[in-house]
Amino acid sequence: MDDKPTLRARMRALRDEFAMTIGGVIVPSPALLARFAPGATLSSYVPIGSEADPSAIAFAARERGCTIVLPHVTSRESPVRFFEWHPDQPLIDGPLGLRQPSTDAPEVDPDIVLAPLLAFDAALNRLGQGAGHYDRVFERLPGAWRIGIAWSVQQVAALATDPWDMPLHGVVTEAAAFGEAAA
Repeated sequence: MDDKPTLRARMRALRDEFAMTIGGVIVPSPALLARFAPGATLSSYVPIGSEADPSAIAFAARERGCTIVLPHVTSRESPVRFFEWHPDQPLIDGPLGLRQPSTDAPEVDPDIVLAPLLAFDAALNRLGQGAGHYDRVFERLPGAWRIGIAWSVQQVAALATDPWDMPLHGVVTEAAAFGEAAA
């Protein structure tokens, strides 16, 4: 099994190659749509580079009455905060290539967290970029439904985990949904 830095590099290259050929966005699974209720808060994200695009999921949630929030960070070490966002509001440039809402919007913790990733396995373990942002979000919001958003080529046989890693509840790709997102 590759160490995490080696696996991250390999998966970034694979994701980049795949995303150039597929294009498009990830559509919500029926199980995910069932979670979208008026008053629920969904955290989406603006994809960076070849990350899978969750915008169709976010718009489906918004159409069903969910509040949409986007992550906001100030540095690699800072905690993620979530600010409400509407499609007509401009985004600002953040660190690490992020596009994020301004801190003028209301800060709201999400009930459902859509998380980008580099790799996932059948046990729904997630390999992120390495800064631990989503690990800290999952620890802070243990009751939130954790859904990874990925391309199908990002699934691996198994991932090594650390004690702080929390598995996802599900993963949605362009080809299939896994875990509770598939139910």
